[in-house]
Amino acid sequence: MSNHLIIGRYVPGQSIIHRLDPRAKLLIVFAYVLIVFLANNAATYALLSVFAFLFAALSRIPFSYIMRGLRPVIWVVLFTFVLHVWMTKEGDVLYRIGALTIYEEGVRQGIFISLRFLLLVLMTTMLTLTTTPIEVTDGVESLLGPLKKMRVPVHELALMMAISLRFIPTLMEETEKIMKAQAARGVDFSGGRFSERMKAIVSLLVPLFISSFKRADELATAMEARGYRGGEGRTKFRQLAWKRTDTVFFAAVVLLAILLCLLRS
Repeated sequence: MSNHLIIGRYVPGQSIIHRLDPRAKLLIVFAYVLIVFLANNAATYALLSVFAFLFAALSRIPFSYIMRGLRPVIWVVLFTFVLHVWMTKEGDVLYRIGALTIYEEGVRQGIFISLRFLLLVLMTTMLTLTTTPIEVTDGVESLLGPLKKMRVPVHELALMMAISLRFIPTLMEETEKIMKAQAARGVDFSGGRFSERMKAIVSLLVPLFISSFKRADELATAMEARGYRGGEGRTKFRQLAWKRTDTVFFAAVVLLAILLCLLRS
């Protein structure tokens, strides 16, 4: 499971996406997450898909690697599709068998909502694949800089978010190890009655929480040993610099938003 999960991982590279300013990538992804809800027909979803897949192609990360990482999300996408097909009772009847009736609008909404969810996961995943946790921290801290005047702990918030992203694959690896260890002791996570499954989940969650607290304590000790005292007075080895390429990519997202508004039904 952990071998396939790529959310929170960073893939080193020298592509044009890797070299973008982290602030530009954060703004692009944030804007994309907002404008994806403007899509409501085939043309708008096609435009969003082209942008997302072009963004992924420019990163030079093998597409097969990205799709393997998105495999755990496919089940959620399929569940979303089936739920819309089952619940929506609008449009022409496409198929009827017994109590199950499939309507045209249900299939349409199922495809669109599932594609929307997949595009959101793809773009946010591309952010973590092409941006190191340190760059994410610096980018968020820079974008939220004006809030410092209101005494908001911007540096600490950005650091917590970056650590959370970095810990996702680590916790998944820990989960896989604990599941294998418990399975070797005879614990069955997939079969049995509901009460037995709940006991199996408890036997997984307890050591996972203990391991998480242990790692958090080790991280806190390491940061304290290195003299970390918060963001006050800290300097940066790498200074962020907004380049012309960043402006071009951000302008592309703005253009995408305008086209979506024009193509909406």
